[in-house]
Amino acid sequence: MAWVLKMDEVIESGLVHDFDASLSGIGQELGAGAYSMSDVLALPIFKQEDSSLPQENETKHPPFQYVMCAATSPAVKLYDETLTYLNQGQSYEIRMLDNRKAGDIPEINGKLVKSIIRVVFHDRRLQYTEHQQLEGWKWNRPGDRLLDLDIPMSVGVIDIKTNPSQLNAVEFLWDPTKCTSAFIQVHCISTEFTPRKHGGEKGVPFRIQVDTFKQTENGEYTDHLHSASCQIKVFKPKGADRKQKTDREKMEKRTAHEKEKYQPSYDTTVLTECSPWPDTPTTFVNNSPTPAPTFTSAQHNTYSVPDSNSSSPNHQGDGTSQGSGDQLHPSATIQETQQWLLKNRFSAYTRLFSNFSGADLLKLTREDLVQICGPADGIRLYNALKSRSVRPRLTIYVCQEPLRSLQLECQEAGSSDSNGAIYVYHAIYLEEMAASEVTRKLALAFNIPLHQINQVYRQGPTGIHILVSDQMVQNFQDESCFLFTTIKAENGEGFHIILK
Repeated sequence: MAWVLKMDEVIESGLVHDFDASLSGIGQELGAGAYSMSDVLALPIFKQEDSSLPQENETKHPPFQYVMCAATSPAVKLYDETLTYLNQGQSYEIRMLDNRKAGDIPEINGKLVKSIIRVVFHDRRLQYTEHQQLEGWKWNRPGDRLLDLDIPMSVGVIDIKTNPSQLNAVEFLWDPTKCTSAFIQVHCISTEFTPRKHGGEKGVPFRIQVDTFKQTENGEYTDHLHSASCQIKVFKPKGADRKQKTDREKMEKRTAHEKEKYQPSYDTTVLTECSPWPDTPTTFVNNSPTPAPTFTSAQHNTYSVPDSNSSSPNHQGDGTSQGSGDQLHPSATIQETQQWLLKNRFSAYTRLFSNFSGADLLKLTREDLVQICGPADGIRLYNALKSRSVRPRLTIYVCQEPLRSLQLECQEAGSSDSNGAIYVYHAIYLEEMAASEVTRKLALAFNIPLHQINQVYRQGPTGIHILVSDQMVQNFQDESCFLFTTIKAENGEGFHIILK
């Protein structure tokens, strides 16, 4: 028994010795001097996992950068977009900088790129009606542009183009490897697009956007490279300086804790990356941007620009009044509404109202239509929807005197009420106080060929014939009654009309 206990002690001591020996090896491998976390992370398994994770310091590197030399406002919250104040008509430099790393976009090395600078609306609601807003501005400021390039001050810009149908854009070519600066002038002010003007309104913000394209194999600059924009407000001359000073003084009055919530004012404005500007007004609705805007004539024909007759606020039409059949009814379908818009010279807005029925269109108020179509066409569309005809400036009643032979026949028949049956008057509505208007309306009312009427006279005292002039028409009493007869002209060609 004692022998067995001794053997157990020997076995136990041997096991303890072997276990201590195995632990000593681990201690040597993972000692303080030998252990290194970088060695562990260098193992292949960790390298594979690390490559699948995004690098924190790896950010998207834009190929270009555009910097406008105008200070940002200090009264902008910390995480809001910067806001820059500009003076109307003043030249501001936009530096076009090549920001590519070595090997980026090698296909444009030694070649020119095209940039289009635009001034556009910041408010999405106004973007949908941009074309109509700009048309209204054009009628109020004929011959002016919203955006111009100050060519004498600009550096490195080539082949500058402006399109008459795009008053808010300029385009040019430039070499990214050379120093390039484009000086722009914005001629519209923010308060010109506010709905009501009673003084002290808050002007709408605009955006300055730059879109850059490279040349394709067919030689056209339609391959989009980069776009960036910034938010601006435009004031009358010196107004931007006063607004900047006011914002600075307001910030100085705030406590240090409140100032931490606002951005500092920077001397220049860096345009931030954005999506390319859509090419046509239809993309505002379906949000499907076109590959790239170009300034070719074929491209601009897609703009559905209204002709001078449809958009002019002074257009008088063809002289015929709109009948009740031309009125838009609430039961009109979408197709009938589209036909009504085309018939009444609103073809520029058929796409905008492509989903409107007659009831939908009639529900719009005057303010809605002015906001959507601009002041000129908005008021015209409202009047057309309400069937408002132009009130005549003068109304006269005219009856054609019966022939002498007809009078004798009626007397022989012994009709006591022959006079009442014969003398039927026609209402003549004059939109213009002119003798030519009287002649034209008489020809229409009594179905007389206009070219056969030589002169119109008014019978005066003792039966004299007085030539009807513009001055005489202007002195007609409203709702005057006339009998008229016709006499052959002296030369036998045509005849004269005599008003009695």
